[in-house]
Amino acid sequence: MLDIQKLKLNNQTQKLIEEYQVYLLTSKHLSDNSINSYIYDTYLYLAYLEEHQINYQKITKDNIVAYLTYLDKSNPSIYTTVRKISSIKTFHKYLAKEFNIEDISSKIEPPRFYQHLPNVLTFEEVKALLDIPLNTPFDYRNKAMIELMYATGLRVSELCNLELSDIDFDQKYVRCYGKGSKERIVPIGDIALKYVEIYIMEYRDSMKKGYLTNKIFLNNHGKPMTRQGFLFILKKIAENVGITKNITPHMLRHSFATHLLNNGADLRSIQIMLGHENLSTTGIYTNLSDDTKIENYKLYHPRG
Repeated sequence: MLDIQKLKLNNQTQKLIEEYQVYLLTSKHLSDNSINSYIYDTYLYLAYLEEHQINYQKITKDNIVAYLTYLDKSNPSIYTTVRKISSIKTFHKYLAKEFNIEDISSKIEPPRFYQHLPNVLTFEEVKALLDIPLNTPFDYRNKAMIELMYATGLRVSELCNLELSDIDFDQKYVRCYGKGSKERIVPIGDIALKYVEIYIMEYRDSMKKGYLTNKIFLNNHGKPMTRQGFLFILKKIAENVGITKNITPHMLRHSFATHLLNNGADLRSIQIMLGHENLSTTGIYTNLSDDTKIENYKLYHPRG
């Protein structure tokens, strides 16, 4: 873990950051790598405040904006900027909780990814995809699939491979198997659950056409939905609602993560929900509890 004694801060600020480190370890239950990331970002932030003689207890929104402008001079990537803002917000939430100091960072909005990633849908575009007419069993199936993908960030292959036993309607989660057959649990919002349940309970049986399968989503021939089949359906719906982007299923996954980030969700929770393959080598996010993931999902997903 990062040795705070080696950081160049005055005694009062060093004591503060030591206490913050303990908080991240004991209350947030983060891994050493996660804590190091938070602490180093916070150290740079506090060092800037010290240099400009700004008391962290009296900081203003303009002070934070000035610091972010200062960071921008080094031309960081959009992901680095979002991570540093996340670190600042987490630190200020700590100050608010422990010292009853107003969380001024809540007035700082993270940068919007839409301008930087063309393969992300705006919330309005996602809403248009989801507001499809529901007249046939296939409409309900399509609604359930798109709601579920946007609600969970599943890969299209994971969606197609879902079986009836993989969704827990009581606990509100889906179990899926990602790259390397790694299992993960992802929370599902009430809206997505509602339409998946309607599809399964009222329409799925009528679509089986004699085939026996536990796969949740079936194509027009009663067989399990394929990636190509879902892509065709998604493109057709996008065309019908006037979305001109070259839409792909992966755009729903990107949009899931981006919309969570833009609404303030913790980066580590999102990484776990996505089942990002880097987890197997970095181990940075693996110590987040299920409660933390679910809390972040409910707080920040637009349709959670």
